[in-house]
Amino acid sequence: MNIKILIAIHKPYWIPEDPVYLPLHVGREGKPDIGFLGDNSGDNISGKNASFCELTGLYWAWKNLESDYVGLVHYRRYFTRKEVRNNDKKKAQILGKDEWEELLSAFPVVVADKRNYYIETNRSHYNHAHPAIGLDETERIIQERYPEYSAAFTKVMNRTWAHMFNMFVMRRDLFDAYCQWLFSVLFELEKRLDVSSFDPYNQRVFGFVGERLLDVWLEKNRILYKEQNVSFMEKQNWLKKGGLFLKRKFFG
Repeated sequence: MNIKILIAIHKPYWIPEDPVYLPLHVGREGKPDIGFLGDNSGDNISGKNASFCELTGLYWAWKNLESDYVGLVHYRRYFTRKEVRNNDKKKAQILGKDEWEELLSAFPVVVADKRNYYIETNRSHYNHAHPAIGLDETERIIQERYPEYSAAFTKVMNRTWAHMFNMFVMRRDLFDAYCQWLFSVLFELEKRLDVSSFDPYNQRVFGFVGERLLDVWLEKNRILYKEQNVSFMEKQNWLKKGGLFLKRKFFG
């Protein structure tokens, strides 16, 4: 199997040496060289990285990378066998080539384990964290251009769980189909949204919306997928994260 899993990276950082992983400097256009392949070659949208986040790397892979399977992870977030507490031991849990071949022989798509919100739907979670217009306008675009996806969009937005981070590994034909649909929606959204009034964090709206659209595409097309554990390579302050979650929900 020819498997290439992009590691979205924007600064020097440790990366696994397994041959399935391809570190890609996302948002490379106009930035200093950090020693990794950049997403600003060939057909690319590298200059849109401030608002599309890691999706500039995904677009680059769609247009320029030849492989049988394509995936995306982050420089601090990987698919792993299981969760462990020690950060160095987490590195040893990252899936390697043999494990990916076994997984992808059985499943055409691998996604991150469900992220459960329990007291929030996907829509309310998004709206508490970001300007609602991003998701509302996306819904209008789908209704107008892809009405066959409307029921799946509604179903996914009403769930209390999602596969997040724009992380997955897909068989190439599915990857091409997903990217064709995803970027057609996001580029239309880009035309309709004036993000100049958004703060820098929320100007990343197209990356945030893209996270929610993966499940819409999977649901509509009834794609068989396997959920896989995801580990963050650094310590996380769960008390702080939980506090921010509750603050967004109850105080906006």
